[in-house]
Amino acid sequence: MSELTLTLLRLGFLAILWLLVLSVVAVLRRDLFNSARVSRRQPAMAGGGGPIPGGRSQPSHQPEAPPMPTTLVVTAGSLKGTTIPLGQAPILIGRAPESTLVLDDDYASGRHARLSLRHGQWMVEDLGSTNGTFLGRNRVQDPVPIAPGAQVRIGRTVLELRR
Repeated sequence: MSELTLTLLRLGFLAILWLLVLSVVAVLRRDLFNSARVSRRQPAMAGGGGPIPGGRSQPSHQPEAPPMPTTLVVTAGSLKGTTIPLGQAPILIGRAPESTLVLDDDYASGRHARLSLRHGQWMVEDLGSTNGTFLGRNRVQDPVPIAPGAQVRIGRTVLELRR
């Protein structure tokens, strides 16, 4: 091989290595800045659902809503069998130690997804994760309502809301 060919191969290899390094830095930067941006908690919804201040409650003419899910269950993954009781507080899911459900999953981000109660309905939202959050087979972009029994997949971990 000529000296020119060898030099061009070295420069090409060096360029490919730099592209790899820069892409890793970009992914890390995006993951760090997204987790810092979404770390603010949303305030809980105020009002609604309680008794009227006069001591009487108004009769409801609406059909009764189906019972709310009471438990989040991990059905697949390294934490299979784990249950978390559902309350009013949002549930943060990810690898970060401050998450409500800390996943030991290489495909999960530090702050991967959040489950929150909005208008009497549990919603799942992806927090800018690298590998995505899936409800059934559909990738979650914006907050999406979760029906009891529907599967939410984060990496190799599968979650369900149960009554």
